[in-house]
Amino acid sequence: MTAIFITGTGTEVGKTFVAASLIRHLRQIGRSVEAIKPVVSGFDPDRAAESDPGILLQALGFPATLPNIERISPWRFRAAMSPDAAARQEDRRIDVDEVAAFCQSAIEQRQEILLIEGVGGIMAPLDEQRTILDVMMALQLPLILVAGSYLGTISHTLTALDALFRRDLSVLAIIVSETPGSTVPLKETVAAIGRFAEPVIGLPRQQLGPAEKPTGSTLAAFDRIFGSS
Repeated sequence: MTAIFITGTGTEVGKTFVAASLIRHLRQIGRSVEAIKPVVSGFDPDRAAESDPGILLQALGFPATLPNIERISPWRFRAAMSPDAAARQEDRRIDVDEVAAFCQSAIEQRQEILLIEGVGGIMAPLDEQRTILDVMMALQLPLILVAGSYLGTISHTLTALDALFRRDLSVLAIIVSETPGSTVPLKETVAAIGRFAEPVIGLPRQQLGPAEKPTGSTLAAFDRIFGSS
């Protein structure tokens, strides 16, 4: 039994779609999997099925109802801003210790595999002094780092890895999710990052839709991740 934290080099790099792809793969091979995304900004309850927790729930085989979303994402904010700023817009505050405790409870209650998706990049602020990285440090889980394939992602990815390694956090894999419209080929980005760190997995954008399952080399790479975790 294991738990894995999915983080990213920044916002909108594909964390949720990677998590959903991993969920579908695990279910396809007969593994029991659960997922939570404790903190969500930019959440519109009128479009719940399109939200990050809605996508995770559908990958898990559950309807994207508000009660189900509440169960996996207790901290939800309407503004598409950093979590601390989005919370201030609603005269609310995120208790970072409560976020870590929520994750720890889910870890302890999991049946087999639990995926925890973070919010934003590795240092997205949750309050005036702490970031989502503080939650990762409290949990001490193995990580999957998600990056995009846009121009500039190599530096962003290596900077994120440096911050994680300096805190003795374990990175199981780097998954590069293809950025729509990027001028840089996915294969080139994967190869470049792979010269500095490994393993690096490229996930083409067509494999990130709500229904598709990973295939070929991506599927084999996913198997290696969970076979070693």
